[in-house]
Amino acid sequence: MQALHTAATGMAAQELNVQVISNNIANLRTTGFKKQTAAFQDLIYEHVRRVGAQASDQGTIVPVGVDIGGGVKTVGTPRSMTQGTLSQTGNDLDLAISGEGFFKILMPDGTYQYTRDGTFQMDNQGRVVTAQGNPVQPTITIPQNASGITVNEQGQVSVTLPGSPTSSVIGTINVTRFINKAGLQPVGSNQFTETPSSGPPQDGTANTEGFGKVTQGSLEQANVDVVSEMSDLIAAQRAYEMNAKVISAADQMMQSTTALFR
Repeated sequence: MQALHTAATGMAAQELNVQVISNNIANLRTTGFKKQTAAFQDLIYEHVRRVGAQASDQGTIVPVGVDIGGGVKTVGTPRSMTQGTLSQTGNDLDLAISGEGFFKILMPDGTYQYTRDGTFQMDNQGRVVTAQGNPVQPTITIPQNASGITVNEQGQVSVTLPGSPTSSVIGTINVTRFINKAGLQPVGSNQFTETPSSGPPQDGTANTEGFGKVTQGSLEQANVDVVSEMSDLIAAQRAYEMNAKVISAADQMMQSTTALFR
């Protein structure tokens, strides 16, 4: 019976939906996390009686066809890149981007990855690095004994050196944007890589046309709405249960049909 297969595709789709929702909820407190949603499409139809076909020799046309659907399929888990709220931390090297853009990170193999997580620190060379020790680009090195680290909205990093009454700019942290930021590939550790879908990276100065501004002493929170996620979770659970009920009903119908031949 086709209903068994159709309902099974519905159960599989809702199982994936729950997995996506659970990942969103799990990352509720992950800095710079961007939530995902599951997108579905209906499967190919069996056209028992095609709409618009000729119904008689007199040329009458079928106004309504008989189409039996094959179920549902997952077509993607698109990621919402909307802005998360900024939370103040007061740490000099905690940075957040308000608007478009990502921080550019140099990986050990020479490639680049991109992140909205501005939880930066200094390594043993004084470089500004991620929690994994990978340097932010362009590389910023804080001189030894420097104090009063400030980062303005354009990403310019200034410090006060011993014996100097004024601060000095030692570098600029650029931001990178993409034509289709939702097309970036997540690789874990709050980082993404470019793909053919995202388009090439466009490096630029923060707080200029098309690029977001940098906010020091703040971090961007996940853009997950826990109330919405819980509502979606309940809806997915009920949809799964209804598909399971269809399988049970189809099984009972098959049992009844089988009993007629006994």
